[in-house]
This record gives sequence, C-alpha cells and structure tokens, in this order.
Amino acid sequence: MNVIVKVAVILIVSLVSSHTEAQTNFEKGMTKAFELWEADKWDEAENMFERIAKAEDKEWLPNYYIAQINSLKSWNEKDEAVLKAQLDKAQEHLDLAMTKSEDNAELLIMQAQVLTNWVAFDGMTYGMKYGQKIGELYAKALKLEPENPRAAFCKAEWDMGSAKYFGKDTAPYCKDIEASIELFDTFKPETEFHPNWGKKRAEQVAESCKE
Repeated sequence: MNVIVKVAVILIVSLVSSHTEAQTNFEKGMTKAFELWEADKWDEAENMFERIAKAEDKEWLPNYYIAQINSLKSWNEKDEAVLKAQLDKAQEHLDLAMTKSEDNAELLIMQAQVLTNWVAFDGMTYGMKYGQKIGELYAKALKLEPENPRAAFCKAEWDMGSAKYFGKDTAPYCKDIEASIELFDTFKPETEFHPNWGKKRAEQVAESCKE
C-alpha cells in the first residue's frame, strides 16, 4: 500500500474514539467500521459501512466513507477494469449521500477526489474532461464552508498541480497550503465520525514547497 494512503487511513480512523458506552447502534457500527479499517481490514470495513448505510437510510456518512475507501484504493491502481469498478462504486455512494445531504462541502470535496482519481490514472484522457469540474467543486465547497480546511487545502493542492502542469509559478499556492494548515488547527468536526482528515498531507505539501 502507498505510504501516503496508509498514513491517510491511520489518521482518518485514529480520530474516531473506541468508546462504546451509551452509544446508539449507528455509533457502535461506525466505531466498529473504523476499527476494522484501522486494522487494515478494508473489505470488512467497507462491508460494515454498507450495512450501516442500509440500516440508517438517512445518514450520509456511511456512504461517504464507502466512497472514500474506494477512492483511496484507486490511487495506485493500474488495472483500468478494477479502477472503474472501484470508482463506479465510489460514485454510486456519493450520489446516494448527496440525496441525503444537499450542499454538503465534504461530499463535494470527495466528489472532486474521485474525479481526480481518474485524472491521476490517465491525465491525457481525463484531465480535459474533469479538470475544470474539479476546480469548480473545490470552489463551491469553499464557498459553502470558507473555514473548511479540506476545501482550502484540496483546492490549493489541485491549483498547484495545475500550475506545475502548465509550467506556472506555484508559490502563491504554497501560501494557500500554509493558510489551510491554520484552518486545520482550529477545525472542529461536528461529531467524532465526521471527516477530519488532511492535515498531515497538507503539512507534507507545505514541506515540499520549501525544497
């Protein structure tokens, strides 16, 4: 597994506490799913999130994490058939989540991540198709939640990558990355199960700016 992906998973799941006392069935299920994920049991975690999603049909978080698992699995996937199956599943669950929670910045960010998976797989084919859309998704997420660190960081990282591709100066985006780290420092997720990832990656990108 790619080191960055593995670190991301550890950070995602370690932010969820393991307490079970006085938890609802939804909370118990989510806690168990994160424990499985942290134990590197991706398929079992995904299956648990799917069961929760079916049982709790108004909750968007299980669908979100199914999408995220499939996105993370796809970053280094070379087999297009496998990639398509994973990203189609991610998209299916994002679509479901968006019917449960409209104008949700976290879902827009994850949608941009899934489209970026395609670009990372084949930039020549999918860069033109999804490039503008990805930028628009991050911009919309940032407009909805100006203090959301993932929206700020992911938009800056995407803009930085685009600048590099076209041979433009990336320095302005380094400042945006630094600003996003400040947002991570003050961000408080709505619950322990809500998205709270990205700070370590932002710090890594900020360090690369200094090289």
